[in-house]
Formats: sequence, structure tokens, C-alpha cells
Amino acid sequence: MKRILLYLYLCLIPVASLMAGETGFRKYAGEFLATGVGARSHGMGGAFVALADDGAAGYWNPAGLATLRNPELNLMHASRFAGEINFDYFHISFPYRENQSLGFSLIRLGIEDIADTRDALLDYGVDGIPGNNDPGESDGLLTSGILGDPLSPGERLDPSLITFFSNADYAGYLHYARQVNPNLSFGGNLKFVRRSLGDYSATGIGFDFALLYTPGTRWRFGANLQDITSTLVAWNTGERELISPTCKLGAAWRWPSPWFDGSITPLFDVDLRFENRKFASQMHMGRMSLDTHVGVEINLLSRAFLRGGISDTNQASAGAGVRMKQLDIDYAFTSFDSLEELGNSHLVSLTFRLNRER
Repeated sequence: MKRILLYLYLCLIPVASLMAGETGFRKYAGEFLATGVGARSHGMGGAFVALADDGAAGYWNPAGLATLRNPELNLMHASRFAGEINFDYFHISFPYRENQSLGFSLIRLGIEDIADTRDALLDYGVDGIPGNNDPGESDGLLTSGILGDPLSPGERLDPSLITFFSNADYAGYLHYARQVNPNLSFGGNLKFVRRSLGDYSATGIGFDFALLYTPGTRWRFGANLQDITSTLVAWNTGERELISPTCKLGAAWRWPSPWFDGSITPLFDVDLRFENRKFASQMHMGRMSLDTHVGVEINLLSRAFLRGGISDTNQASAGAGVRMKQLDIDYAFTSFDSLEELGNSHLVSLTFRLNRER
């Protein structure tokens, strides 16, 4: 118990110092990292910190990798906002010595073919000639529009001058996890961030620290302090952003079902942020804001899974999964009913295991 309190104390030191004096944080600088990974977790509304026991644990709670018994490969692809955004996740992990694990993950969020119209807007002057706003310089020639009609003064968009660029955000994780005893594990991430927007780019480095406590066969409690020292992201333009710490707390309770051969696992997560979110959060107090995630997983014969949940944005999600000898396939669906023009999100994850011991 003393060791648990010590770990929690070390987690809260940087958070306390941030709340006491740091004011230079730009909100939402690390928003692409707040999305979360894995179709399984998304099917439960993003409530996964305490349950984290597959490849997605590298993001949600790296301490969950400590009990890994076989090498794992995890792949995820998500199509979001009517296919405009592609979100991908790659993870590999393997046991290292006794009760220890190592791993690597890569996140990519990308938007392709963004139109750049900055050089495609032409200013038609008083006589309809681009760039001429002086009546005395007119040579009497009018630029023709559709069907030969003269163009009235003002800006016009020339489609032939439109160029396109892309936006891509990457995060690479190096994971380490260790099981201290049958009830307690801890883990950490060394995180590298790379962002690009057209000709502009930025890099950063950060750290995560996590705990997983399992007092029995049913209860699981998790904590993950992401960007524990704040993550500096420096752009080649000279601009700098700081990703402030996020403390993710979660609880899960596995309940054996009396109606079928399997179990029902309700989950509840809380995200604590410290960047003064007054409106983009469910609750806030001073610089601290709070968001909740609620989910449930129904395990049928340890072979089929049904999931549902509600995220911090009050968006409902649902999912399903199937577990085979060395392969897990998971799917999640999220509906944006409040913003129909955003479309729906579909996620698919695959988990490969070298051997099967559980």
C-alpha cells in the first residue's frame, strides 16, 4: 500500500506545480493524441484505462502490458467525418525477462488534399481587369465571365490556381511495463511527436506514467498520467506549443453472468485536464476540467463480445468482437447525431498473437 501511495504522489507532483503557476499552455495542442486508439475501447465510449489488456494498452494504460505472455501485433484503421480523416494505429509488444514487457506503437492522423486558395483569389478592378483598381489606367477591355458577360468588380476564385496540401500528425511510443506483485503493475511511455501542415512541421517529446491495481479477480483500477512533464512541440516557424498533462483514471468490475457462460464488465473513466477548458468539457473548476466515459463489455464464451458506451462528448458508440485462436477482430461504430454533416465513424482493429495461453 505504501508503494502505491508513493507512485500516486510522484504522479501528482507535476500536476500540482502546473495548477500552481503554469499559464503558458495553448489549449488543444495535443488534441490529436486525445482521440484514443483501438476499436475495442472506442466501442465502449473510450472507457478502457482499467481494463487495458491488449495492444491498445500502450496508449490507454501501459501498465496493462506487464502481464503479457506472448508477443502481440495490433493494427487499427478508422475512417472519420465522412472519410475525410484517416486514423491509424500500429503496436507491437513482447515479454521481456520475468514479469516485464517492452513495446512500440505508432499513431498517425492524416487529412489529404486540403485546398489552398491563398494564391487563387484574383481582385478584379473597377473595369473587370484583375489587379486594376484605378479607372484612369483602364484600357477599356473587360474580362468576360460566364456566357461572355463582363465580370463585376471584386474578388474571384480561379480554380486553375488552387493548390493542395496535406496535414499529418504522428506519435511514436516506446513502452515499458513491469508487474511488481500479482496485484500491482506500473508502466511508462517515451513519446515522440511529429506534426506537419503543408510546408510547416513541428517535433516534440513527452513521457507517460501509469498504474494498474487488481485487488481481486473482479475489480481493476487504472491510472495514466499522460505528458507527465508537459510535452513541448516546437514548430519550424518559431512557434511553440505545450501539451499539458492529462490524468486518466478508470475502474472496471467483471461480473460473471448468471444467464449465460460469460461475463459482463461495466467500466467508468474520468479524464482530468489542466488547461482551463471552460466550455469544451463536462465540468470545470479553475484550470482543471473533468470528462467522463461510461462503457460495458459483454463476454460470450470468451469468443464473442458485444460493447456499448457513451463518450465525454455524449456520443453513443457500439462495437463487437470475435476472438479466435491467434487472432482478434474488433469493430466499433460512433454516430454524430448532433452534427449529421460529420457523418459516422467506423473503426476496425486486428490483434495477432504468436501463441495462445489464455
